[in-house]
Amino acid sequence: MRKFLEATGLLLLLQGVGGLLHEWTGWFGLWALVHRPDAPAGHEVFASMVLVVVGVAVLIASERAAQK
Repeated sequence: MRKFLEATGLLLLLQGVGGLLHEWTGWFGLWALVHRPDAPAGHEVFASMVLVVVGVAVLIASERAAQK
């Protein structure tokens, strides 16, 4: 379970960072998944920040699960 949480947290974190980099620099256009659906249209920065925060939270949760 710990490895699954680590992988999920890392994936969420990387997608959030990639989305922010794409919004600010124009890079990672094919890599950032936040810009694919039309749902967050106009709110890509907010969605990317949420992905970063959730990714960090999942990584912290995986560390706490490993300590028990």
